[in-house]
Amino acid sequence: MKADPHADLLDTLKARFDRHMARHEGLEWAKVQARLATHPGKLRVLQEMEHTGGEPDVVGHDPATGEFTFVDCAAESPAGRRSVCYDREGLESRKENRPADCAVDMAAAMGVEILTEAQYRDLQQLGAFDTKTSSWVQTPPAIRRLGGALFCDRRYGHVFTYHNGAQSYYAARGFRGLVKV
Repeated sequence: MKADPHADLLDTLKARFDRHMARHEGLEWAKVQARLATHPGKLRVLQEMEHTGGEPDVVGHDPATGEFTFVDCAAESPAGRRSVCYDREGLESRKENRPADCAVDMAAAMGVEILTEAQYRDLQQLGAFDTKTSSWVQTPPAIRRLGGALFCDRRYGHVFTYHNGAQSYYAARGFRGLVKV
């Protein structure tokens, strides 16, 4: 048994970091690991991202704060976070066939932020994600007040943003999270 309860997670994160260097050119794993060591609470968040199929990886670094940005980099929307409405209001508005949860509540419980449309488009610069699935993205309040919610995917080599009722849910739609460490 390993002394560090997060050793397996750290091994997984390091292997992914090494395998996908184009996502974080110029960054060194030793610095990421040192930052993680000083923020052990974030390891729980990363563990939950991993557990739900997100395959988190480093996609950015802020030299001013020292923070590393981890985002779900699974090829498709994380399997453990699919078939969910956008938010609690959307979930409560369903009279029947309610899903078990909603993206906004799941993200809050995990300790992650749902990607914005801009962050989603930035992620798509690092690879082809959601070519068979789609992911909810943060929705502006003006759209949400009217009952809508936004999601994105990648088809035909392009990233698309769409709208749906916040109460909708699909087996192929989840959400991608972001956490700064």
